Parts: sequence; structure tokens; C-alpha cells
Amino acid sequence: MADLYDGPITDAHHHFWDPQRNYHPWLSGKQNIPFRYGDYSAIKRRYFPDDYLADAGEHQVVATVYVETEWDARDPIGETRFIHQVAAQYGAPNAVVAQAWLDAPDAAEVLAAQAGFERVRSVRHKPGGPAAPDHVGQQRTLMSDEQWRRGYAELARHGLHFDLQSPWWSLHEAIELARDFPQTQLILNHAGLPSDRSEQGLAGWHAAMARLADCANVAVKVSGIGLPGKRWCVEDNAWIVRETIAMFGAARVMFASNFPVDSLCGSFDDIYGGFKRIVADLPRQQQEQLFHTNARRLYRTVPDVIRLADVSADLRTIA
Repeated sequence: MADLYDGPITDAHHHFWDPQRNYHPWLSGKQNIPFRYGDYSAIKRRYFPDDYLADAGEHQVVATVYVETEWDARDPIGETRFIHQVAAQYGAPNAVVAQAWLDAPDAAEVLAAQAGFERVRSVRHKPGGPAAPDHVGQQRTLMSDEQWRRGYAELARHGLHFDLQSPWWSLHEAIELARDFPQTQLILNHAGLPSDRSEQGLAGWHAAMARLADCANVAVKVSGIGLPGKRWCVEDNAWIVRETIAMFGAARVMFASNFPVDSLCGSFDDIYGGFKRIVADLPRQQQEQLFHTNARRLYRTVPDVIRLADVSADLRTIA
């Protein structure tokens, strides 16, 4: 029987936040927005590196990549300043995907400012679009908007990647984007959101992902693939994981926790232990790519050490 991976992990996608102190429209209020995992009240609390390390347990996380948290859109630089303060105190995150609204009038200035921070490697702006496959053709995403694309064109100037969160039925627009801007690394979040596990839904997801895989400047993060109302398990997710690797190759796929969001559907061990079981038969080098070296290479992680902050530190300085 193959040995489970026991090497270093660079978690390619997670969040830290304190919604009681910093404004996040979807986290700070009492009302919840429609969300793919349903009720998310349990994560509307402070989540910092000490919480993350407790969740990670025995898994050997050596570096992490922070992804923007839909912080107050009026203050994207505030979020980046906040997360660099967290990194200075805890040694994590080791790379940052920052917020930038690419269709905003000041997009060029915001991108230039974000690129000036030590750990910023990418930006994310969810492009919206059709809510279901049968709505395709009735509505386009921001990926096809000319002003948004002008903002996207600024990424290469600063050596920034783009993290794309979009469901699989809009990936035809992502293919156009990747081909029109070949110098920009595009990183698809959450494996294209294969939430519909019907035969038709999985066939549509697979076809869209296979076409996207033809774009050499696209990589994929396998994360956020939990199902509402079900605990994360290998049986539900193994085919999606294996097919993503088969389509993109082990050199363009990264595993990620999406914590604390995915704590709504499983423990850290459910998810990372599941990944380890799913790929246990792959060569050790490929496993290390999936768990560690791809994220370290693509996000150029700062070689810091994740640590617990001094308990005497005044956390009110991080705001």
C-alpha cells in the first residue's frame, strides 16, 4: 500500500480576519448572504494564525498564501496593510492575493500600490456572471468587459498574477482572457466550483476544465470543493481531484484548505488527509508538487516561519 505524503505543505489558499474589528460586508453584519455551503454564521469570528495552526494539527504546514476576504471595497490597501501586520507578528502568510477592483477608475493606481507590498503576488476580483449553466448567453462576466480588461492588462506591468474565482460554465471567457494576456499567470480558484455532482454537471465541468487546460499560463487550486450539508470525504471528491491533475498535470495543480471557510464542511484533517489518500499512489515528486513546491514557485513565498505570537502582544495594533 502506498505511503501517505508526510512532507512540507504550502497551503495555497486560506483567509485570516477579524470581522468584529475590520469591516467585511458579508461577515460583519447579522445577515448572511446566499452562500454555496449554506449558513456560514460559524465563521463570522476572528480567525488568525494561532487558530489556523490549531486546525492544521499534525499536518506539516510550512507556508501559506492569504487570499483577499472581500474586505471593505472602499479600502483595498487597508486589507493589505492589515495582513502584512499579521505576517510581521506571526510569520504567516508568506504570500498575499490582494483585493483590486479591475473596472474601478483608480484600478491602475491601486494595482501599483498593491504591488509595492512585500508579499503581494496576485490579485483577485470575482467577475460575477451567469448564476447557472442555462443562463450562459444571457449574461457575460466582467472578464469580457473592456474597462475590466484594461485593468487586467495592468497586471503584467507589475508582475502580478490573477486569481480567478468563477464557476466552470464561465470558463470559456477565462480561456479568452488567458489567450489574450499570455504574459499573465491565471490561477483558477476552487477547481472551477464543481458543485453540481450530477452526471450532466460533472460532464460539463470536465469539458470546460479540459479546454482551459490547453492554456499554458493557467494553474488550478484544488480547494473549496465541499458539498453543502455533507462532511468532506474522499468518496465525494476523489474523481474531481484526480481528473484535475490528469487534465492540468501535477506541475499546474495546488492543494489548499480554504480555511476557515471550508471548516463548514470538514476538518483540516478531513481535507488534507483526504488529499493525501487520493494521491497516495502518485510518485513522491508529484505529490510534493501538489502539496508544496507548485505553490511555493507560483506565489514566490517569503521564507518565513509560521509561529504563535507572544501571548503578551497587544493584538489591538493589528487593525
